[in-house]
Amino acid sequence: MYAGGQGAGHRKRLKDRFLKSSLQGFHDYEVLELLLTYAIPRRDVKPLSKKLLADFKGLKGIFEADPERLREISGLGEASVVLLGLVREASRAYLSEKVSSSKGAVSSPGDAVRIAREVSEGDSEEGVYAFFLNSKNEVLGVECIHMGPLEKGVAPKAVIQKAFSHNARSVIMVHLKQGRASASKEERALANEIEAAASSIDILVHDYIVAGSQGFMSAKEMGWLK
Repeated sequence: MYAGGQGAGHRKRLKDRFLKSSLQGFHDYEVLELLLTYAIPRRDVKPLSKKLLADFKGLKGIFEADPERLREISGLGEASVVLLGLVREASRAYLSEKVSSSKGAVSSPGDAVRIAREVSEGDSEEGVYAFFLNSKNEVLGVECIHMGPLEKGVAPKAVIQKAFSHNARSVIMVHLKQGRASASKEERALANEIEAAASSIDILVHDYIVAGSQGFMSAKEMGWLK
């Protein structure tokens, strides 16, 4: 444990970097390290941060972990478990409020792409986002279903579960990526799998949109979806 000296200086440098440039240039373990200093202020949390990332396969796994599983991690403590849960739920509330002003505004693929980019603002990583809509096609919520290259896999089941949690009647999928707005044979198959899974429980998939650095393409307009 340490209360000052080199440890305190390191924590201050992390905070100063964040205040100056947000999380730009931070490694994932530094993001978690900075966060945990607010729950564990008098101990070097870098080793703990790296262990958590390894055990839960990244930040997403940590924030989505069951609290009881987190409590099993030696050195984490109840304050840290509460803090991680609070950050997750506060982020969800923020994103929900952020898209609430867009209700009724998704009338074209371009609208969906614009809102998805707003939700993902500051996140340069490739990701797949799902819009959940009510019977009037108003946006109930937007959630990131998958981060990273699509080759790592997207489960249609995850989309359906989220649709249920929002009590949605329909879905729009948006894949934000770098480079050209093109879709592989595998991605077209994924769009069809999501549509089939959703239609089996009377949820409509309005579109699956692939948006690149310049422009986008719509599965509905291209004829991939029914």
